[in-house]
Amino acid sequence: MSSKFFIALYRNVCSVGPTCYIYRNNKIFLMSKLYTEDKHFSGINFTETGLDKGEYERCTFRNCNFSGLDLNGFGFSECELEGCDLSMAKLMNTSFNNVKFKNCKLLGLRFDECKKLLLSFSFESCILNFSSFYKLKLKAITFLDCKLHEVEFMETDLTLAKFDNCDLSRATFENTILEGADLRTAYNYSINPTLNRVGKAKFSLQGVTGLLDTYNIVIE
Repeated sequence: MSSKFFIALYRNVCSVGPTCYIYRNNKIFLMSKLYTEDKHFSGINFTETGLDKGEYERCTFRNCNFSGLDLNGFGFSECELEGCDLSMAKLMNTSFNNVKFKNCKLLGLRFDECKKLLLSFSFESCILNFSSFYKLKLKAITFLDCKLHEVEFMETDLTLAKFDNCDLSRATFENTILEGADLRTAYNYSINPTLNRVGKAKFSLQGVTGLLDTYNIVIE
């Protein structure tokens, strides 16, 4: 469609009367949700002010507090979050598409409950302790200078993932796909090669103990 945006009416069988949709940037958004693009949010405590439920595209959030918020049905596309706290936020059916997290506090998040379609994000200098990526497909995901204590990566597809200078203390890897992943600068990890797919994954010589500690052997 050549127009900047196109409004179409669809009939929703679950309600009386038509439901309005907006077509924009090759995407369709339900008009009952707020659609926000190219907006900057700074220093807002959303736990006090609330955040309008809707779709956020190419928006930036700086030093904002989302902790404990219910983000069910929210959508974030090509957004950047820096210095934000999302700890214990509820992510059921939340959409993250090409979202960048930097210097964020992300404790106890169930990323595995997010919408799986187009799910993609990256993390830099973030604290993700006690979070879960269970069964997600996260090929080529990047974690840079992150703390990932007791994070769950069970049955996660981490093909070509990069863990650059990341602390993986007590992180769980089981039936995880780590083929081609780069963990040369990661540390404190424990990965059993017999329980995970690690073909062509990269590890440092110093990190070899993290591949052998399950065998209860002594390396000197």
